[in-house]
Order: sequence, then structure tokens, then C-alpha cells
Amino acid sequence: MVWSTRNIYAAHNLLAVSAQRREAAINTAQTMDTTLLVKAENILRYLPVRENNAFEAKGVEESDRIDDRGGLVKGVLEFDRAQPQHFAFVLGYGLGEVNTVTAGATGFRHTIRPQPGDLDAARSLPSFTAMQRLGQQVMTRRSISCCIDQVRVRFPKDGWARINTGVQGTGLVETNTRQESLSAPHNASSLTLAAAAVTGTTAQERLANVQAVMVQNPVTLAWEDVAYAAVSDGTPAVITITPPGATATMVTYRVYYLPAEGDWTNFPDRVSEPPLRAAQLAVNVGGRWTGSGIAGGHLLAAQLREVSWTLNNNLLLESTPGCAGLYANRAVRRGRTQKLEFDRDFRDFLMQQHLSDNDHLVVHLQAIGPDFETGLPYLVEIVFPRVSVVAAATRAADGRLAEKVEFAVLADDTWGSVAVTVQNQVSGYAGE
Repeated sequence: MVWSTRNIYAAHNLLAVSAQRREAAINTAQTMDTTLLVKAENILRYLPVRENNAFEAKGVEESDRIDDRGGLVKGVLEFDRAQPQHFAFVLGYGLGEVNTVTAGATGFRHTIRPQPGDLDAARSLPSFTAMQRLGQQVMTRRSISCCIDQVRVRFPKDGWARINTGVQGTGLVETNTRQESLSAPHNASSLTLAAAAVTGTTAQERLANVQAVMVQNPVTLAWEDVAYAAVSDGTPAVITITPPGATATMVTYRVYYLPAEGDWTNFPDRVSEPPLRAAQLAVNVGGRWTGSGIAGGHLLAAQLREVSWTLNNNLLLESTPGCAGLYANRAVRRGRTQKLEFDRDFRDFLMQQHLSDNDHLVVHLQAIGPDFETGLPYLVEIVFPRVSVVAAATRAADGRLAEKVEFAVLADDTWGSVAVTVQNQVSGYAGE
């Protein structure tokens, strides 16, 4: 058995998504267009739902049956060195409405706002398809109809912009794995698959991509491992094995392998962009939002320790009548909520006064990176046209006075609750 081309180091994981194009309908796969850099431990897990018959009268005390109710996909995607493309992808799907215009000769400007109402009868927000390779060809899984449930954006001092994203999927998944049952003599020296080739361009890779061969012992009926030594490059593939028995009695073999890869298993290229640093963030509080810029206000700088924003869509994924599959066919919001927080030095009582007055403020965040074209920088801008201070707790931190300010993000009658602008060289996000 060969392991050199198949290993379980998490650094070999790969994640790709349909960042630019949303799914046409729920549980309808979209083509992956972007491979993303996320933390190695970020895995979109399939969480099965199984039910036993513990409370049925069945003649015995304990359960003797497990029934399959399908499952859901859940996971976290963390961008610890967040780039403009990460903001656009996560917030495009997390807020739902994206409008894109050109910027210069090579750039695009994406304006992202909350989706009003539901996108369609089955979805409150657009959904995307995700594909993840686990290890070096241990398994690749495609998760169809993933939605952004939660987003937390952070700009911590002495660090990079960071995004933590909660993902939920309907549970419609596919893998590149196959288990095939074959009938052959117990003393066979080779097995021929029904119709498939084994993936791999070299003999060593093909051998590694057969993960197990088993035979059912005709006497004990137990499944036993079978040694295998080579895999042909033909279609169907022929697997050379050590005969497990001495007679020609027909028995059942099981082969566990990765078949020749199809279109959906190809990983697209990554988009290369500079990550944003917290030091590149300008913060303006107060003033008036005009729809295209902020007038007046008060700039915060050295006093800030961290700025963070949390978006929660409170998604509910359900399997309703007519689903026709072991997965959800409905992904709806139960009410969007947002929270904005500043951790700052307690140099003045302005936030305490805003809390006491219960007044409304504008918060304008703008992170500007290097130019991708003369006069056109990578940019992320987040505007909250109407917020109110709801808490301003003081404390001692590092021997100094500090203040944790929490803002309620409110809906403005004209401008809504939040507007995000991302400028980069990608032509669109979450588009039709």
C-alpha cells in the first residue's frame, strides 16, 4: 500500500467557491470560480441527522435500527489576513444585494447592501456552491447551496483585517469517492472495475487512490482486507491483488477508490490581492451621510484599539414537503441583526454623552490599500448611516483607562442600515 501521494496534512486542504455567480435556485450547483485562502482547520462539515427506534415497541430493550434523515453542512471560514475580495465575497452573500460598475481600465467597484425581503420563495439570500479537498487526495466534497449566516469583521491594533464567517448549507453534498462491489473468484489475482478509471497520472498515484480492497470470506462472511500492488491506467481500471483464497468460489469484493475526476473537481485559480492592515483603516464618527460620502464628523485614530462589526442573519434551514431529497430545500432569515463595537482609550466622555443623549450618529470605515491602477486603490468602505450608543463600559487595560463602546446598528429611512463598497479587479460577486 502506497501513501506518499496521499497524506493527511491539513495544509494540503483546498477550498473553492462560486464567488462571482450565485446559484440559479436552491440545490442547483454552480461552477466554482475562485479558490480561497482560509485557515487550514476550516472545514465545511457534513452533519448527518440519524434517529434510532429507542421508543418503539420492538421486542428488545435497546435500539436495533438507525434511520437516515439526511443532514446539513456547517462550518466556519476564517480570513486572518483579509483581502478586499474576501469582504466582497462574504458580504455579497451575507447581505445579498450587489451592484457593480467599472473603475478605470481594469477595476470594478462593488456596492453591497442588505437584500430587501427574500430573494425567492426558497431563499432569503443568494446561495453559493463550495468545494473542499481534504488532505492530499483523501477526499474532495462539493457542498451545494451554502449560505452566509454570520459575519464578524475585525480591525485589531497591530494586526491585519480579519473576517470570521459562519456558513450553513442545505446538506446536498457530493464526493469524489466511490465504493464498488464486484463478484470474482476467491483466488482471483486481479479485479476489473465496472466502468471507471482510477484517478492519477502515475502508477504510484493510482495505487494511492485505491484506498482499500476487501473481500467477504465465504465461510465466516466477515469482510477481510486484501493486499493490492498495482492499478492500470485503463478504463475500466484493473487492480492487481494478492489472491485472498485458494479456491475459485465466487465471492464479493469491495473496492474503495477515487475515480477519474470530473469537471466539478477542478480547482480554479486564486485571486491575488494584498491583505488589508488595521493601520489602513480610517474611522469617522458623527457628521452626515450624503449617499456618496460623509460630511463632517470626528476622526478617531491613535485612541482606537479595535473596531469590530458583527452581522447575524439568523438563518433557518428546513426540509419541507416536496423536497424529494435528504437535505433542506428552504433557507430563510429570521431577522437580520447587527452590532458595531469600538475598543478605545477613555480619553474623553463623548461616547458617554452620546449614550446619555440617546442620539444618532454616522460611522464611516474606510480601508485603503495600494493602487492596482494609477489613482485606483484596493478599497473597502463600510458605512453605517444611523447608529446609537447602547453601552460604553470603562475599564483598566495595560495600566490605562479604556472604553468598550457598543453601537446598535439601525435602519435609516433613506440609506438603510449598512452599505459596503469594495474596489478591486474582480468583475462581480453573487451575480446572476
